[in-house]
Amino acid sequence: MALSDQQIESLGRDALQRAAAGDFAGAESLFARAVEARPNSGQLLHLLGQVRLKLGRFAEALDPLQRAAAFLPRDAAAQVNLAGCLGRLGQHDGALDALERAARLRPADAAIAHNKGRTLEALGRPDDAEHAYGEALAIDHRMLPCLSARASLLAARGDWGGALADLDTALTDRPDDPRLRLRRGELLLRQGDWWRGLADHEARLELADRDRWSPKLPRWQGEEPFSGRLLLYPEQADIESDAAVRDALILLRGAEALRARGVDAVIQCAGSVAALIDAPTIDRNAPLEGFAAAAPLRSLPHFLGWTLEALPPPGALRPKVQPSSRLGWFARTARPEGKDVVTDPADVATCGFVVGDDTAATQIAAALGIATLLLLSPSADWLWGPRRGPSPWYPNLDVIGEDESEKLAAWLGRC
Repeated sequence: MALSDQQIESLGRDALQRAAAGDFAGAESLFARAVEARPNSGQLLHLLGQVRLKLGRFAEALDPLQRAAAFLPRDAAAQVNLAGCLGRLGQHDGALDALERAARLRPADAAIAHNKGRTLEALGRPDDAEHAYGEALAIDHRMLPCLSARASLLAARGDWGGALADLDTALTDRPDDPRLRLRRGELLLRQGDWWRGLADHEARLELADRDRWSPKLPRWQGEEPFSGRLLLYPEQADIESDAAVRDALILLRGAEALRARGVDAVIQCAGSVAALIDAPTIDRNAPLEGFAAAAPLRSLPHFLGWTLEALPPPGALRPKVQPSSRLGWFARTARPEGKDVVTDPADVATCGFVVGDDTAATQIAAALGIATLLLLSPSADWLWGPRRGPSPWYPNLDVIGEDESEKLAAWLGRC
């Protein structure tokens, strides 16, 4: 049965009211009926596509949005919403075309220029993306998402000063934004600027993260004197992971520094780590009665005022190294020929030398005092610092980039 114009208008009004109230499923049903009755209405098609976007039904939103864009060639919003849908579906070339049409209709729109930047990034065109972000910021120099996005591009290119300038501008308007503070902290730490970066890095604890674990205890903020037991824990959800083992071993020195100040500090760690370290430990599944507060291991450099130039000595380990000429190999790089190579992490203590990526086995070797070469990727953890060569963490540890084959060969030649 055909619907009258009055009935279609009534459906549209009811649908808009439901959408305004957050009932997108109800609005979608009504808009679909209206579109069925008036299939060439660009406005109704646009509204139907929009509510389907709200519902996360991107494949179903595509057809009405494409038709709406065709029927409404001078409506920039129709082009922008089509671009958003295409981007969600991974069709970035089509999204860019739609955004170019929108930009011609509204050339002074910062949001459109910003979306072009995001789409160009998705297409692997960082220089063009940076230019698009620049256009957006020329229109609105305090556009926070754009400042943050351009900061990431500049940092990836090695322009740390430009990246920090963008983040500082964004933080002028939102000084308490934890995401912006964390981004700035990460940039500073990757440059080795712990004095400024560590405080910002604490903003990570204000953000929800499924991969970050924390106990149900009050958080210690570094205040002293402190009475009671203090739990020091790795933040990784998987306490057996290489990252959790690394944090427990490399930051063990913080627990020892606290105990020297009279703080009853206990490290929460995997059983494999507890067997190695000569310090009070507790399993993650153990009850926490008797603990007054807790702090992430990664907060210790901030609370204790560390710098890469002034780190406490490494923590004490129980195992004794069994000297040999064997080479432990725990790296993705192809192992060398003609050497007695060990690849089982359980045999690390029997090695005279170790080469590895940032893994638990490599960290254990360094902590045991074995001559160790760490191969770091460009996205290496900030704890290692920006400099290569002798590491400030262990006197027996050297650090090179994972692609520095000549330095690797020279180091192996000394083994």
